[in-house]
Amino acid sequence: MSTNSRRNFLRAALVGASAIAAPVPLAGTASAAGQSGTRSGAATAAGEAPGGPGKDARFDPADKVGFGTARGERSLAWFTLQGGRMSETYYPDLSTPASRHTELVVTDGRTFVQRVGQADTRTELVGHGGAPRYRQTSQGEGWCAVTHYVTDPERSSVVIDVEVRSQNGTPLQVYVLHDPALSGDGNDDEAYPQDGALVARDKNAASALLAEDGFAESTVGYLGVNDGWTELSENDGRLKNHYATAGPGNIVQLGRLRMDGRSRTRQTVVLGFGKRADDAVKTARRSLRSGFHASAHSYDAGWTAYLATLPQPPACLRTPGDRALYTASVVTLAASEDKKNPGAFIASPSMPWDFGSRHVVPETGPYHLVWPRDQYQIGTGLLAAGDRAAAGRALDYMLRTQLPDGHWPQNCKVDGEPFWTNIQLDETAAPMLLAWLLDRHDDSTLEQLERAADFILGYESEEGYKAPYTQQERWEEQSGYSPATIASVIAGLVCLADLLDRGGQGSKVAKYLEAADKWQESVEKWTVTTNGPDSDEPYYLRLTKNGKPNSGKKYELGNNSETPVDQRTVVDAGFLELVRLGVKAADDPVVLNSLDVVDRKIAVDTPSGRHWYRYTGDGYGEQPNGEQWTVNRPEVKTTHGRLWPIFAGERGEYELLRGDRRSAAGRLRDMARTASETLTLPEQVWDERPPVPREKPGTATASATPLAWTHAQYLRLARSLEHGAPVEFPSVVAERYVRR
Repeated sequence: MSTNSRRNFLRAALVGASAIAAPVPLAGTASAAGQSGTRSGAATAAGEAPGGPGKDARFDPADKVGFGTARGERSLAWFTLQGGRMSETYYPDLSTPASRHTELVVTDGRTFVQRVGQADTRTELVGHGGAPRYRQTSQGEGWCAVTHYVTDPERSSVVIDVEVRSQNGTPLQVYVLHDPALSGDGNDDEAYPQDGALVARDKNAASALLAEDGFAESTVGYLGVNDGWTELSENDGRLKNHYATAGPGNIVQLGRLRMDGRSRTRQTVVLGFGKRADDAVKTARRSLRSGFHASAHSYDAGWTAYLATLPQPPACLRTPGDRALYTASVVTLAASEDKKNPGAFIASPSMPWDFGSRHVVPETGPYHLVWPRDQYQIGTGLLAAGDRAAAGRALDYMLRTQLPDGHWPQNCKVDGEPFWTNIQLDETAAPMLLAWLLDRHDDSTLEQLERAADFILGYESEEGYKAPYTQQERWEEQSGYSPATIASVIAGLVCLADLLDRGGQGSKVAKYLEAADKWQESVEKWTVTTNGPDSDEPYYLRLTKNGKPNSGKKYELGNNSETPVDQRTVVDAGFLELVRLGVKAADDPVVLNSLDVVDRKIAVDTPSGRHWYRYTGDGYGEQPNGEQWTVNRPEVKTTHGRLWPIFAGERGEYELLRGDRRSAAGRLRDMARTASETLTLPEQVWDERPPVPREKPGTATASATPLAWTHAQYLRLARSLEHGAPVEFPSVVAERYVRR
């Protein structure tokens, strides 16, 4: 960016800051909203757009810089920000995207036309008291734009405050470009004007785009054929056609705001949702009538009130930045809970890489689903933050979604419908661990946890292997004997036995403790090699396919890796679960030697500190040239899994158990260094391999961001540092195996 551009960029930020601090009165909000139907350019648009259904729908990249929703159950809308635009919105729940993106287009109608989402943009958190309210400041060719985003706490709509100023006196034309994807599928929407709004609908839901002073002109078309952006970019910033209706297909709506960047610089835009078109229009109009500033004030107040019910951030967080990241992590987890289905926490409000299309799964992707493993991580993170009620709701949700045979599906939609159904024994053990932390030993809870434990004890794979062999381990790519999974089921059974005893059902515990003891004694036999190539001393493997760690059994890693590898050459840090869950001592010689192997094989020092890969040879990440991860594509032969910040947190919890508080504090700082300027924590960060040096090692990749698990791990480690020990540590397990 040139020096002049930087000055203009900063000037635009100051304009936006002063605008929100001293709001400019809206131009007759109520009357303007009432007149928008007659003033809308939709009346001048006519005819049906040809050329359907348009290009196939694809969602925006997953590296979100913002994620927000109102606190409370009345507003069933969420928004995300990516680059310089609003990316996916969700309605009516967090498993259902409702649009792909909404952004401004600026043109002088002659010499340039530019999408604000592709301009230089800075995104900032500006909500009071930790509220997830954002300001985006964008700089283009002779213009600057400042946009603010909230959801209306009283209804299901996103309210956007738009300010665009010409910097050279040239009159501007400002458009809103909206790409609906109702019900998670953007290829079957219909669009038409209604009462001054640009309406989209499918058989399940509807949206209505409305502007404070109405639209001066509008059109709708099919993506890549005759959508508004295609029209503007091919006609020097002018609309050649003004279509009124389109669909079903991948439709895109465009409306010009009544502003010129000189005498008229500010408008409010609302995207309202409803089950039917009339509902969406009514919702949008009511939010517009209330106005942006009233919504923003109520939005901030709701989050401030929630955070006031929780303990202050741990004293070990000494800088304002550290405390802000802690608060943002609490808010991210709280915002990740579905409002129609209490306790349903999604993994991330994003669809990374190929999950943004339908090449991998027939729907929009697994990250906005509920996973029992992530539920446990999120529940313990919120418990560490002091929100015991939310952790309880997470457990209650898992109990509601348990399958009749006692186990939990791999994941499910927020309404409880199973999505992927592979069996992962650590996910079946997770509710036992969370229940123990919550001291839940009522009869109903114990009955369901017993069914889960009995499922684990009776599990046998199609190949004839018995538990703790699992169909999938925690990275969901392999079957076998996994130290991490075995740690979870051992700890889960011991915790359940303790809960049964506290609940007056001590006569039932023997079979669970007997199995746990047997597996604790056998875990090294199943997963520790003594003849592997990475050390002369015994070390844990990522997993074994056959329970024989010295056998040299080969398997394909997956994620585009088609060459079988010797299981003795693949390591991860999953064995630390044995320590963090009280199954093995922190100074166990095999654990210590395995740490040395892991640090040599899969650790990378970056400007953001030391981080680790999931396992040796992981391919779940971008291609060598930086393009997205993809699967089942014959032309893509290699992808690289990158570094995961959660492992710094897991190592920090281990170091606390060893009594090394200083190192643990360093791990917390390493996690914090991976945060974006808007305090989102990613799934993965870049390593030293290509596309470096284009990308800086230790910064977020295009993986799922924000990842709830990463934020939960940050909260847990921060609170653990205050306590001097991991707050999720099941002491009853350690008393049986480590402290006896």
